[in-house]
Amino acid sequence: MKIEHTSVKEYIDALPEDRQKVIKKIRSIIKKNLPKGFKETLSYNMIGWVVPLSKYPDGYHCNPKLPLPFMNLASQKNFVALYHMGVYADPKIYKWFVTEYPKHSDRKLDMGKSCVRFKKMDDIPYDLIAELVSKISMEDWIAQYEKNLKK
Repeated sequence: MKIEHTSVKEYIDALPEDRQKVIKKIRSIIKKNLPKGFKETLSYNMIGWVVPLSKYPDGYHCNPKLPLPFMNLASQKNFVALYHMGVYADPKIYKWFVTEYPKHSDRKLDMGKSCVRFKKMDDIPYDLIAELVSKISMEDWIAQYEKNLKK
């Protein structure tokens, strides 16, 4: 049974204590390093950062009533997941991240299109996450999104 949370606080409070610690740390890093303009929200039943409709009224093409998503952070059953749409949408960011990852972790990179999975809570590359988060401004994300949408 999937639990639908109503706030970021409720989401975090529902996690086991060991996961709360990790999620809180990553969230803090994101909030400290994310360029201005993005808004934290509960998105897809995860902690999310989006481009507010006030800044991008067209919204997300899959559902224009929703703000444009940029990042999500989730505690899944067997891992913590960081979803970063810039890694998926921008080949330069992807290449940079894949090249940098081994410099920050001894573990093999476990990654999907936009999802980076961290299975070992004691080997999360927090400094790399901070750098990744800072790489794309809200304006650059909107431009990248629109460029890829028109393809």
